[in-house]
Amino acid sequence: MVAFPDAELAALLAAGPPQEPPPLDLATREELVHHHHPDYQPAGKRALAVGANRGVPVPARLAHLLEGRPRIPADLDPATPDRRCDVLVIGGGGAGVTAALTAHDAGADCLVATKLRLGDSNTIMAEGGMQAAVADGDDPAHHFLDALRGGHFANDRALLRALVEAAPATAAWLGALGVRWDRDDAGHLVTRHGGGTSRPRLLACADYTGLDIMRALTAELRGAGVPVIEFHPAVELLTDRAGRVTGAVLEDLRHGGHTLVAARQVILATGGAGRLHLGGAPTSNHYGATGDGLVLAYRAGCGLIHPESFQFHPTGIAYPPALSGALITEGVRSAGAWLRNRQGERFVDELLPRDVVAAAVLAECAAGRGVAVPGGGHAVWLDARHVANVAQSFPAVWTKLSRVGMDLQTTPVLTAPTLHYQNGGVRVDLAGQTDLPGLRACGEITGGAHGTNRLMGNALLEVVATGRRVGHAAAAAARDMDHGETTLHHLAAWPGTGPPAPVLLPDYAAGPGEA
Repeated sequence: MVAFPDAELAALLAAGPPQEPPPLDLATREELVHHHHPDYQPAGKRALAVGANRGVPVPARLAHLLEGRPRIPADLDPATPDRRCDVLVIGGGGAGVTAALTAHDAGADCLVATKLRLGDSNTIMAEGGMQAAVADGDDPAHHFLDALRGGHFANDRALLRALVEAAPATAAWLGALGVRWDRDDAGHLVTRHGGGTSRPRLLACADYTGLDIMRALTAELRGAGVPVIEFHPAVELLTDRAGRVTGAVLEDLRHGGHTLVAARQVILATGGAGRLHLGGAPTSNHYGATGDGLVLAYRAGCGLIHPESFQFHPTGIAYPPALSGALITEGVRSAGAWLRNRQGERFVDELLPRDVVAAAVLAECAAGRGVAVPGGGHAVWLDARHVANVAQSFPAVWTKLSRVGMDLQTTPVLTAPTLHYQNGGVRVDLAGQTDLPGLRACGEITGGAHGTNRLMGNALLEVVATGRRVGHAAAAAARDMDHGETTLHHLAAWPGTGPPAPVLLPDYAAGPGEA
């Protein structure tokens, strides 16, 4: 049984319910975020020295990789590809599988290449749910305004509008594939509030929503017979001499060597970069989330939007160390759980946008009102003792904690912000088109729709809604073009002096820091 060795826990257990937290007006929220959120702190950042975003400050670890050297052999001959297809999808998470399914259904010859196994992704780890304006009294306009406010009005409004307008149809499509949305006794969809939402519009499958979505998507892909190459991450794009992307170089992680794939259209769906542990932060991300697609797109000439912006989920587990960075879903706070400082006080409305709540946690710790964590650092309590039926409502969270002897129903848990999501990314239009012809992108690798802060539930929506739209666009474009010349011409002008990139897998030999 894990027991937190601190008298403060005993005091908290003996204390009564806390008072309501102080209200925060918009100006105070903005001040809090700008003073305490990692996105706005200069430490650990530097300006990019090369590429389309030269001069833009980003986390130093990311800058090293974006400026990095190719990791392919110098004698690699790109002129004779091993495989050809209409649409090559790089990434096997929610966005990639959805794009491949859609392109396949539109008649394209598709190939999916994924770094690890099909489905290994941030999608499969998403617990909280997916936003869709399907309830009475809600509509896409309210969804749009909530996300715009949450994103600090820095959102690409065309991308955001397309996202929220697609949400009801996306939820229905997933339901038709077999996603088991929570329903009430009458069979109606259950909707819940998420942080920053003015209406309850969060659809969920208990607290394993992403897992159930990925289950349905991968089963559909397998059933459709779309070929998948597992353990083959992309390590370089192929281009023709005019700059059009014409395929990719895949590295075989199991047997060594490389596979060259020529494609009429390439879709990057490689997800985020949390496993880079930017700033030395813990992360909730899956093992392969090392920003590969950002590196490949940037080196080939694509611009990035908001590359400095990353989301920190407010309630990553801070103790015990075995669960460091793992999430306690926002759904627990939506159900009524409290965030409490070392004095037992609630210090913030738990359902404000994530960057505000995360900044408030960091501010409490900076002011000495956090709880010292065994082994280092500070955190706050997440207290869900008064929330009914935690084990039944949040089985994934309950199981995760019970494996180390903790019971969220009876004992508060120490939590702190954890690196969770890549707000920015590759610049795209509504069809997922990047700055380079032949190259599209969808899902977390892209930037724009969320501005500089994403609301809960809009990530699962984005991977599926944009995957459908981009897959359809890629299939249509592929019908009107031939396979192009496959070269590495774009590397001739690349001045990169950083380490070989992408890194593919995190290196924990020296710990999760910036080294």
